[in-house]
Amino acid sequence: MSDIEARIKALRKEVAYHAKRYYTDDAPEISDFEYDRLYHELLTLEEQNPKLFDPSSPTQRVGDKPLDAFKSVTHTVQMNSLSDVFSFEELGAFLEKMEEALPHPVYSVEPKIDGLSVSLRYENGVLVTGATRGDGNVGEDVTQNIKTIYSVPLVLNEPLSLTVRGEVYMPRATFYRINEAREKEGLALMANPRNAAAGSLRQLDPRIAAERKLDIFVFNLQEGSPYLDGHLPTSHTETLDRLEALGFTVLQHRIKATTRDEVFSHIESLGALRDDLAFDIDGVVIKIDDLADRVTLGEGTKTPKWAVAYKFPPEQKKTKLLDVEIAVGRTGVLTPTAILAPVRLAGTTVSRATLHNEDFIREREILLGDTVTVQKAGDIIPEVVIAHPELRDGSEREFRMPTHCPSCGEPVTRDKDEGAALRCTNGACPAQLSRGIEHFASKGAMDIEGLGPQIVELLLKNGLIGDVADLYTLRAEQIATLDRMGEKSAQNLIAAIDRSKSAGLERLIFALGIRGIGQVAATALAAKYRTLTALCAATAEDLITIEDFGQITADYVVDYFTHPQNLALCQRLAACGVQTEAVAAPVGDKFKGLTFVLTGTLPTLTRDEASEKIRALGGKVAGSVSKKTSFVVAGEAAGSKLTKANDLGVKVIDEAELLLMIDAPQAL
Repeated sequence: MSDIEARIKALRKEVAYHAKRYYTDDAPEISDFEYDRLYHELLTLEEQNPKLFDPSSPTQRVGDKPLDAFKSVTHTVQMNSLSDVFSFEELGAFLEKMEEALPHPVYSVEPKIDGLSVSLRYENGVLVTGATRGDGNVGEDVTQNIKTIYSVPLVLNEPLSLTVRGEVYMPRATFYRINEAREKEGLALMANPRNAAAGSLRQLDPRIAAERKLDIFVFNLQEGSPYLDGHLPTSHTETLDRLEALGFTVLQHRIKATTRDEVFSHIESLGALRDDLAFDIDGVVIKIDDLADRVTLGEGTKTPKWAVAYKFPPEQKKTKLLDVEIAVGRTGVLTPTAILAPVRLAGTTVSRATLHNEDFIREREILLGDTVTVQKAGDIIPEVVIAHPELRDGSEREFRMPTHCPSCGEPVTRDKDEGAALRCTNGACPAQLSRGIEHFASKGAMDIEGLGPQIVELLLKNGLIGDVADLYTLRAEQIATLDRMGEKSAQNLIAAIDRSKSAGLERLIFALGIRGIGQVAATALAAKYRTLTALCAATAEDLITIEDFGQITADYVVDYFTHPQNLALCQRLAACGVQTEAVAAPVGDKFKGLTFVLTGTLPTLTRDEASEKIRALGGKVAGSVSKKTSFVVAGEAAGSKLTKANDLGVKVIDEAELLLMIDAPQAL
């Protein structure tokens, strides 16, 4: 072995050791300067000696170029999900089944990490593939992003061939840091650490994934033996202890339990511990610990019979209602927002929450200064649940909605169609203009990346735009001179605006912000009229022939296009090169009469791609689950929509089943 080869091997071992001490153990032994010096020396030597390349080198954690798309990975062992229970009563029923089937069941009770499930495959001790769960059978190859997670060993302590399963998550501190940076840049904030982790792991550029500082807990052995002699562990606990010895970061805060009381007690302990953890948990997993007992119990079609996930109820916290702010939406509706004493809730610090409308405040007798209970609706949107009059000290006072718009000063009126809503009817209201432009640029509409609320306000304040059509006349040099902007940011924004021209007719219709027209209705309008010009001339009588269109919705559409300024806006958008015609007509009616709801992350298709395939065959894609829903297509990290589908008895399918339906001669 040459001196250079020996030095490279020594450096790889030393850099990997110190990276683990810094990133995984949080106990660095050398300074950042010294670590950077060692890393740079190793990188230089490897570049000068390409024949000594090793894919397991610590320099390869962020070494690949951006991908064009993720490849599919077929899992050799199906990655099942778990059945959920939502109360101790339901959990008790599961434990009773275990007691009936096994003489002395022993349980592993462990936290359920709120992240994204992945599999890691090693050959001869070297990481070769990291893949998302996908639909359980097929996932996405995210190996280059997995390598950016420092707690994922690139090389095991022993040359074993095995596959493990883990949960990738974003630490809370990282989540806060990213959102603070996004807020300064005027970008939309990430909803919660789970969504942030899922989005980060699916970045095509590994450098972006590396910046997100993801982490992982390994919680299962999928296949192979963790021992060199090939023998298998006898229990789940032994398995995790052995995986930890091999270099994996495994679940902590877990116990072995033999009684119901021990199971329930540990769940309560983990619930009380949630705020103190560096990561989010959304429940507790209860598994049979003995692996032979698991074989005895067997597997269901989608879920194992030997495990269940207890889901925590929506977390609620008490805090003070300090004030109420009135926001004016893009359609002029005045919405009261509670200003709260900051409180930690479901993974984020909450200082604002919706109060819905004036009737909501009156019905719950909420006063300014009250102690209120807040929760996150769907674990995302903070809302005030109830006030606590028993905690009042006499300083509280009644809140009244304004009689004039806080943005333009014009009188507000009660909406005749929405009795609880107060609305500013001034079409030139600055707040409505600002919100309308934000809506136009939003992801579900024209998807103009980087055009967040702060940038919209900057453009309006500096007189660079007066409506959405003006966006398409902007020049980079105009934007570059604005606060917090620069030449590169300006060029990126102009490029995003230019890309939005080809967003398509249905997105454009939704982006216009016509009252009562959401994404589903916009799709229906685009499918029927095919051009914006034809839609402008539509009559209410013709519109109500569209499925689920009533008289009120039809009148909203007709009313929008009767205003000369709206017709002029549409003409200007077309003149600027915005696509105002549908590109392709539906190719079949196989899914006619069927309504699909998409939830979670699909393994190979984006939601937009899946929606386009469904609509091309005459199907409808809805945003919420109801009794009218035909199928719910569920992917990784499916949430409340999946729960509601199960409650209503709506058929749940995965992406593979959807693709089979698409390819089949007729709808299944």
